[in-house]
Order: sequence, then C-alpha cells, then structure tokens
Amino acid sequence: MTRRTLSISARILALLLLVSITSPAQGRARRPSPHISSRLLGVMSQSVAIRYWEMHPAQAPSPLGSRLSALSAAAGGGGQHFDAAVAAGDQFNLDRDGLPQNEESVGVCGRNGRMVLGGTNDYRGLLRDPRDQDFTGWSFSADSGASVANEGLLPHLRFPDGRRVPSGGDPVDVADGRCRLFASTLNFDFGSGHPHSGIGVYRSDPAALVSCPGRADSSCWPIRKVVAVAPRRHFYDKDWMDVGRSGAAGEVVWVVFTDFRNPFSSSIKAVRCNRSLKRCTKPIRLSGHLAGQGLPIAQFGYVVIGPDGRTYVLWSEIHHGLFARGHTHMVFKLRVAAPGSTTFGPERVVARERKPLWTKNPLHANDFRVATIPKMTVMMVSGRPKIFVAWDRCTSLDPQPPTGPEPPTTVCEEPTVVVSHSHSNGRRWSPRQVLSAGGDNYFPTISGDPSGDLVAAWYTSRFDPVFHNQQDVEMVKIDPLSGSVLNRVRVTPSSNEPEADPTIFGNFIGDYFQILAHKGAAYVHFNANYRSVPYLGRGLPIPQQDNFLQRLPL
Repeated sequence: MTRRTLSISARILALLLLVSITSPAQGRARRPSPHISSRLLGVMSQSVAIRYWEMHPAQAPSPLGSRLSALSAAAGGGGQHFDAAVAAGDQFNLDRDGLPQNEESVGVCGRNGRMVLGGTNDYRGLLRDPRDQDFTGWSFSADSGASVANEGLLPHLRFPDGRRVPSGGDPVDVADGRCRLFASTLNFDFGSGHPHSGIGVYRSDPAALVSCPGRADSSCWPIRKVVAVAPRRHFYDKDWMDVGRSGAAGEVVWVVFTDFRNPFSSSIKAVRCNRSLKRCTKPIRLSGHLAGQGLPIAQFGYVVIGPDGRTYVLWSEIHHGLFARGHTHMVFKLRVAAPGSTTFGPERVVARERKPLWTKNPLHANDFRVATIPKMTVMMVSGRPKIFVAWDRCTSLDPQPPTGPEPPTTVCEEPTVVVSHSHSNGRRWSPRQVLSAGGDNYFPTISGDPSGDLVAAWYTSRFDPVFHNQQDVEMVKIDPLSGSVLNRVRVTPSSNEPEADPTIFGNFIGDYFQILAHKGAAYVHFNANYRSVPYLGRGLPIPQQDNFLQRLPL
C-alpha cells in the first residue's frame, strides 16, 4: 500500500475483510476477484486499487485501464528492468520502463554522508509475476547521491502460516551511525480467503547492497522480519520507523503503524526491536480505542528516537472525515517514553486543526489526493530536548452542509505550512508559525541534526502565480531557538507538471517525501516528472514520474 492520502475507512476495511482478492497458486489459473464498486475504489488505498484494476482493467478510469493491461502484458513477457540504465541528473533510480516512483524516504551515513539509501513506492513491481508483486523500491548510492550504485525491491517475507507476502509500499529508510541500513514497509496480500497484512523491517549494509544482484534478490537484505502480523479482521497500515540509542536498551528499532479493525475501529500501535531484529515486543497500543460510526479514527503515526534517548510518537485523530456527521477536523496527539522504556506517558494534544487537507478537501488546482500528515523532529536546544511538529493547513475552506451519506467535497485554497514547538515534553506548545511564503504548500517534512541545523521542505505552487498548478520543492532553514525562517531555497531547478505521468496521470504523487539534515547538508528525496523515456520501451519519449535526490549545503 502507498503511504495513504486516503486512509482505509472502516467500511472499506470491512469489505476487504469479507472478500478474497486472490493471487493464483502455482500452476492454476487466477480466480476472478470480486466486484468492488468504483465509488469504494475511489476512497481505497492506491495500491489496493491498482491491484484491483490490474485484474479488472475495464473498471479502471480511462485511460488507466489500457495502461494496466500493458503492464500485465509486460509482466507475462518476462518482467521489469532494474539494471543497464544510467541515472540522469539528480534522478535517483535506474528506471528505463517509464513507470512511477513516489513516497520517498532517505537515510544517510558514512564519512561526508557518502552512503545514501532511498526508498520509494516503485510501480515497476507491477511488472513482476502477479504471485509475487513486491512494490517497495530501494536505491543506494556510495557517492553522496551523485550516482546510483544499485537498486531493487524489498523481497517478500514469510508469514508465520508459511505464506509468502510481498512488500507493499510505504517505505521508510534509516541509517545508523555505523552504517547499518534499515528499511520498513507494509507487507500485504489479499489471497487465501482473507487478507494477510503485516509490518516488515529489513536490515542490510553498504557492501551487501553494492554487491548483490538487485531486483528483489533476498541477498540484498539478509536480515528481515515481519515484526507485526495483523490478526483476522484487522489490517495494518501507515508505518513509520526510527533507529537510535535509547538509554539502557542500547540501539533499538521502533516502528509505529495503524491497526484498522472491523467494524469502525482503529488504533495506533508500536513495536520495538533490538538492532539485530531477533527480539521484538508485541504490538503496544498507544492511542485510545476509537470505535463506532461517526467517532474519530486514529491514523498517520510517526516515531522519533530523540537525542535524549526518549521515544516520541505523534499521530492524528481524524474526526468525521469518513462519516456523515460533521466535517473533517484533526487533533494531533503525542506520547513519550523514557529512555530505554516501552511504557509511554499520557497523551498530549499538540494542536487542533480545523482546516486540514483531506479526502473531501482537495487542492483547488490539482487532482491528486491529499491529506494533512504532521511530521516531527526532536533536537537538543539550550541543553533540553525540543520537539518541532510541522503540518499543512488550508487558509480558506468553505464547508458545505452534508447532503448524502458522505461529507460534501469542499475546496482547499492556499494551504500553508506551519510549525509549532515544545520545550516541555509536549505539555505546552508555541503558537503556530507560518513557514511557507505564498501559493499552495503541502506535504511538509522536517529534520533536525545534532550539529544544530533545523530544516523543513514541502511542495509549493508559488512559482506558478496564476494557476497554482505547477509544483516545486522549497526548503527553509529554521532557527531552533525562535522557530523563525533563516533562509529559503528553491530546491527544484524548474517547475514540475505533476499530472505528466502515463501510468497514474494526475491521480497520485504519494502523500509524503523526506528531507534529512546530516552533518552540514540537507538531503531532499522527492518526485517529479522531468525525464522523458519511451513508455515500456515503445513510442516516443514522454515525461513520467521519477524520484530525485538533491544534496544542499547548509
């Protein structure tokens, strides 16, 4: 699954848990999957819809169906290319098929940040055999991102019942101080009569990633584990991961995710593992148990292991956004665990956002799906940990009264990026400070470095002053003491047209990308449509969606 702009509603989840979208067994014909209405597909996770439309191209929005048919034909002809290509400019993949990459994450380590690991949703996975369609891509560089040394897909995981479950998207990539490389992803499969769903964590190192065959070869990621398996009638969604030292526990891996349960229920859960991934806790529930039609859902978990060894978990309560009562608003909440502990303190309210970007609050000049997903970083400032939370919000939003079973669609105008900070472990928060400078601004990402650098980035339309359609990436350096902007940088060399992709068109660009501050530089991993290649090797070169990496001095 992609890291969701549209979280799986309880109603959608109930449908998914009642039907079987099956993959073919070896030597057997694929059994037809059940009919799912276009209305329901419109609010499903993108990767679920893509897999369904691959089986039923006639139901896909035109001309997406023909594109998915082409992908199916290519899969039957022998699979995708993950080599024999050269990255162009700041392109951070070796894709020569012209398929999309989105939802970027990045981890950096080594002297002068030489080792760079990037993760994406990689649609070349759809060219693999339908029985094993790994979807979470990785790219590795040994020269600070100047070139791609190798790339591939996170391989399947073996679940406790013996089933092979492919990687399904939502990539998170982290490198520790000794260049141990970690990746997390959703792993899911709708075969065998009920969904298999879980959270996978993978570990590797630079030598393995450079020397391995790439593709989905298991030798690229020799240590891998499904750290949480969803029970029947549950579905795990929206992972985030961090790695760091936490008191007496030493270096640990924390993963947070959403547990959706039928009917009308969700909660944020977390798992802690040691760095070898041999020992992991059972899932720890962090949010209140939210259940019942019209009540909020918990979603968008985010975890940071702070420089003080504490574990900070942020998430959103989404009120009424999936039901008929009222209009969407969000409450951002935080819980903190002491260094080395797996016991978290009380819930703290970070902010109440009445004008979020959401399914029913689309941007006024773009068609891709959006959602407000707060991001967080923690730094030592004046000898104490300071928490920074950034998010996007609509400047103008005109809610309309409900006229049917779903909330009405409104228009999000001129969204801004704001930041709030706390020096009191989340008990008190500063007033919101606006970081953006005009236009439409969305999908913020924020990062602090022990060196003292604090940076944030987001997509903006402010360089398209008339239509607010074309897209750039903007970065700011922030004063950790005051939260004010110190300087502003346009990351992208020219504006991007986000609709220019022949596979997913203007439907989806991911719902996040990532900036990482590391030893005096900022690494920005994002997607754009600058490069033109023949689609699946046929026809004229046309623009398509790629992931790009920029390294900027601070």
